[in-house]
Parts: sequence; structure tokens; C-alpha cells
Amino acid sequence: MDRRAFIKTSAAWPLAAAGLPRMAAASTPGPWRVFEVTTRAEILKPAGMTRIWLPVPLTSDTPYQKSLGNNWSAEGGSASYSQEAKYSMGIVHAEFPESVKDPKLTLVSRFATRDYTTDLSRPGGGGEDPAVLRLNLQATELIPTDGIVRDTARDITKSARTDVEKARAIYDWVVENTFRDPKVRGCGWGDIKSMLETRNFGGKCGDLNTIFVGLARAVGVPARDVYGVRVARSRHGYASLGVGSDNVSRAQHCRAEFYAQGYGWVPVDPADVRKVVLEEPPGNLALNDAKVEAARKRLFGNWEMNWLAYSYAHDVQLPGGRAVKIPYFMYPNGETAEGRLDQLDPDAFKYVITARELTSA
Repeated sequence: MDRRAFIKTSAAWPLAAAGLPRMAAASTPGPWRVFEVTTRAEILKPAGMTRIWLPVPLTSDTPYQKSLGNNWSAEGGSASYSQEAKYSMGIVHAEFPESVKDPKLTLVSRFATRDYTTDLSRPGGGGEDPAVLRLNLQATELIPTDGIVRDTARDITKSARTDVEKARAIYDWVVENTFRDPKVRGCGWGDIKSMLETRNFGGKCGDLNTIFVGLARAVGVPARDVYGVRVARSRHGYASLGVGSDNVSRAQHCRAEFYAQGYGWVPVDPADVRKVVLEEPPGNLALNDAKVEAARKRLFGNWEMNWLAYSYAHDVQLPGGRAVKIPYFMYPNGETAEGRLDQLDPDAFKYVITARELTSA
């Protein structure tokens, strides 16, 4: 058995690394809540050398989340921690020889969160490494910033002047033109060019919030997806925006941020507005429903932090595995000699993610 533990401090992971945010000032931050998330992954049908990869919480503290440490164990194998270079994403990676018939990897992460609000009524925060801003203007394999993406973004923002106005116009466009499609597996993959070309604007958070990010980048507004998992009920009366039990294996959720000079990083979540439309009782609410209007107003500039953030990374190559890129790393991943396992099927791949709150203000 291989066991490792680390306690992360801001000194250990410099803020100058590309992809990591500086501590932007959040307006009237709420109290910190402490959570523990345990991820257990098991390969049911090992073949040859077997590998498992698990995401860990953000490797640098933010105004809304700070890591309190991680520990892990690999039964019958060896496990190690690494950081992906471009986005400084944390990964626990385990390898198991062919002789191990029941490969298992367990990761326990403790972290603190607090609700995240940016006051857009007046500037006064912000400041970011220029390298981080450049990174969050770049195209990725599924987020082009030219062609139909740029043309659509320019049309949406033609009356906007500031970055906040551009981001607001794009946010409103996503809320008014997309819809949450429950048939999409997982969180969706965020192929925004195809969505725009086909005008099929149905998807889940990995699609709808990624449309926001791509359109913002296309008109020069730095923006990024933030990938994670919900860990608690919503305290704002939205059953759809929280979890109902300690089993959060299917509660992955992607959010988005944009950067505005004088304000810093601003949290948004247009995909959750569409989730409220679809799922809040009695279902299929109108955009002018009071509950939807409240969510729409709140989710431009606010995140409720009943959620754990893992990373900002796109086009991820997992260490030691096959040369296959994945759009993001939000789910446990596994691989045998026969190929990569289905990360969206926690029953076949057999992983369980549980969350519990240790302290609450």
C-alpha cells in the first residue's frame, strides 16, 4: 500500500504560476465552511497495467476556497501527486501491476469555502498576472475564438463598451437562447463551435457555461471555466442547485468567471439559471418566473459555495496514460491495457464520491 499526504500552503504553490488567480477582493465575503470529500475508485475488470487518476481541489487559495490538505492510499499499487504545468491542476495518479486483481485508490480532501460575491456597482478590486489573462484569452480545442464564435460574440456585444457590459450581454444571451438538455451525458463536453453552427443550444453546464467563456474570449474579455462538484444543499431555496445526500458521485458542476479591469475575477453561472428553469417545481418555468429572475440576477456576480472547485484546465493529458486528451478533468479517470474507462459511468468504473460538512458557521 502506498500512502502520501500533504498540507498545501500559499508559499508552496506560487501565485505567479500561469493559470492561478491572485487574491482578488470579494465584496462582503461570507463565513468559511469546512468540508471533507472522499473519492474511492475501483477497477472492476483490471487488465495488464492499470491506472487511476483523481482530481484534487484547486492548488492555490482563492477568495472562495482554500485547501486544508489531501491524503491518499493505493491498495496494491503506488500513488503520486503531480501538477499539470499549464494550469497547475493537481492530480493524484496511481498505477497497479497486472498481479493486482482489485485495484483501488482513495483520496480524502479537506477544504474551506465561502460564498463568492463581486460588487459590480463600484470598482475597487482586481489585479492579475498578465500571463494568466493571456492564458484565459486563448483558444482551446473545443473553444475556438475565431469564425462563427467571434462573429456571434461581436453581434451579441455590438452595443457594449466595457468588459462588464460585454460579459453581461453574453450572459443574457446564454440565458435567453440556450436550454438545459437532460439527455446529455455528464456535464457535456463544450463543443461550442458545433453548437453555434447547428444552432442546437441544448446542453449542460460544460456546454452552456463554456459558450459563455468562448464568446467572452472572442471579444477580448478573459474568461475561464471552473470545474468541480457540488457538496451540500443550497441555502437559497433552490433544490436543483445543491445535493440531497452525502453521495455526490453524479454532482459534478462547471462554473465560469470573467475578468474585468477594476473588479478582478467575476463569478457567473448562466447554466444554473437554465437548470432552475428546467428543474425547480413545477418544472419548465418561464424566464419571467420570480424564482428564475432571482437566480438570473444572483448568478451574475455571485456563487454559492456549496461546491468544490478542482481546476481551470482544458485539453488535459493525464500523466502516465495513453496519449489521449480529455476536454477537462472533473471526473475520476481509469485505464487498463484494454483502453480508457468510461468516466461518466460510476457504476461500471465503480467510483463513489462522498461529502460531509465538518464545521458550519
